[in-house]
Amino acid sequence: MPTERALRGSTLPVRCRAARTGAAILCLILTLAAPGCGPERYATLRKTPQNPLENQLQFTAIKGLQPSERTMQVLRRFGLEQQLHGDGRDLYEQLEAFHEREPIPETHYACAEVAYLAARRAATGDQKQALDLYGATLVHAHQFLFDPGLSRNVYDPEFRGACNLYNQALESALRIVLKQNALRPGASLQLETATRHFDVEIVERSNAWKNEDFARLEFASDYEVKGLTNQYRGYGLGVPLIAVRNCRDESDPREKFYPPDLSFPVTVFLRFEVVPARGEAMPGGSHRCLLEFYDPLSTADIDIAGTRVPLESDLTTPLAYFLDKPSLAELPTLGFVNPDKYQGLEGLYMVQPYQPGKIPVLMVHGLWSSPITWMEMFNDLRSAKEIRDHYQFWFYLYPTGQPFWVSASQMRRDLAQARVLLDPSRHEPALDHLVLVGHSMGGLVSKLQSFSSGDAVWHTVSKQPIQLVKADGDVRDNLEHVYFFQANPAVRRIITIGTPHRGSKFANDFTRFAAHKLVTVPQAMIRGTQEIYRENPGAFDAGSLLNITTSIDSLAPNCPLLPVMLAAPRAPWMHHHNIVGVIEDKALVRRVAGRGDGIVEYDSAHLDNVDSEKVVPADHLHVHRHPLAVLEVRRILRQHLAEIQAWPRRPDAGPPHPRVYQASAEIAPRPAAAETR
Repeated sequence: MPTERALRGSTLPVRCRAARTGAAILCLILTLAAPGCGPERYATLRKTPQNPLENQLQFTAIKGLQPSERTMQVLRRFGLEQQLHGDGRDLYEQLEAFHEREPIPETHYACAEVAYLAARRAATGDQKQALDLYGATLVHAHQFLFDPGLSRNVYDPEFRGACNLYNQALESALRIVLKQNALRPGASLQLETATRHFDVEIVERSNAWKNEDFARLEFASDYEVKGLTNQYRGYGLGVPLIAVRNCRDESDPREKFYPPDLSFPVTVFLRFEVVPARGEAMPGGSHRCLLEFYDPLSTADIDIAGTRVPLESDLTTPLAYFLDKPSLAELPTLGFVNPDKYQGLEGLYMVQPYQPGKIPVLMVHGLWSSPITWMEMFNDLRSAKEIRDHYQFWFYLYPTGQPFWVSASQMRRDLAQARVLLDPSRHEPALDHLVLVGHSMGGLVSKLQSFSSGDAVWHTVSKQPIQLVKADGDVRDNLEHVYFFQANPAVRRIITIGTPHRGSKFANDFTRFAAHKLVTVPQAMIRGTQEIYRENPGAFDAGSLLNITTSIDSLAPNCPLLPVMLAAPRAPWMHHHNIVGVIEDKALVRRVAGRGDGIVEYDSAHLDNVDSEKVVPADHLHVHRHPLAVLEVRRILRQHLAEIQAWPRRPDAGPPHPRVYQASAEIAPRPAAAETR
């Protein structure tokens, strides 16, 4: 029996005008419905690095770098105002001599500022002298902030100014060290000031990344974020860096979860183990320092001299830096037009190492899209400490040109494989509480994890029992995997956003015909379908799911699987939340598309039998990026965590997991064992 695609193709000469019209409509729809096709640039290189001292020290003034008015007052008090001319080294040494006689916060601060200005002047020529003076700035700023013998007012602007001096001197020193290829965890270096010598050991303080993960480092201050609405920074001490991950041994199966050239945030802090007085030396004539690399996603503050101090951090710029790759922008079109070329690309991806104890949130993109479409929500969600402390975000990439139930079967397989790789003994309770978040067609892919098929899904293919279908081993295995499945026992909650639960009217005859001209159907699907029809004449009618070979076909309102999904009872351990987009103020769009988000009508996106439903005033492109949708997902994640923490524990269940608290996979509702067909 010829497939629907062949039937459509045979009428091409008669319907060429319809094809052109359908293709135009399809392109328009997919342009509107393709959230993965974001801005061309996510991060751009600044002309000059961002520096909070720029205005205070008059970087761009005609007369050149100048101390702040508070420092000028100190210089006038010691009669040093006339020493401002020159390279600044002599002025610093004279001021430090006065400071030794009057060690008060004001002179500490003035010494730090004057040393920094001198270092800036020296940096254009003598790198060693610049490094020396940046080191002096660090020492004075550190003592201003932490010397227990000094009385400081933390509300004085100079206190934050000292933090800025510390951070900028450290960043400038690191730039010099980076040019010498000496800035990497596990290495060591020497730092000299006018009166002191420091041995610096570079150490990695994160449980997530290891020394061998660092391929190269960039400074976050060098880049301006363009493609993400919000930029999340933390203010404290340290230098935010962008670390580009080194691709490690490919024999490690976990490497498949990390995209190439993944970048991640790092904050570097220089810890003086002992801050010596002028001229004081430790045994061996040097002082020991630790240049510490922290993961700001897991460490927000550190202990310095008995004080909890927040780390300076930038969570957004490293993300934007990673996203700013032309190859990522090509994924949505490649996945829609030619699913076969996605072989080896599809699957589960992580932007952080797997972290035991943190609950996975798997984000599933929609039609003509990719995981990039989630970056706005992801950036906003992980800005909340409570969320990033208890959740880890995963992303699912799949070819969107194929029917969504094929993608759902692949995701089911990939989740099972990930569990085997990450937790082969199945002792990790957090992996039994997955949350799926699906946008548009990704919501349908996610929903197919929430119920067991029984025979209902197969009956949309054929009324003949599958045991009577003639097919070779591989084709039969694929049929059974796609059309017979159990609800995923690890998934406890799904969130669907802008999802066409009853199909979309934009998947009409014209757009479906055009899709058949644009999409290259996977060859394995074609061969399997042809074999089944050849070996089983009369077993499948024209409305069978086997005749649906593109995602546009699968989203049509008359798709026979959609009513089955609406009627299927959710697994008893599963929660379902729904978010619907409605454009209220665009009369033209509403007249053309009906009440809804412009692509999916409200009547299709709305569900009755869900735990919650939120209506968001947004179109299909922005519904999952809208602040109200992000807040709703955050609320649901907090609810999910609260319910896990509230569960009772069996007396013999052992100690709670350190991050999942009282959660226990043993006492949670579990489905029956999967059937073998």
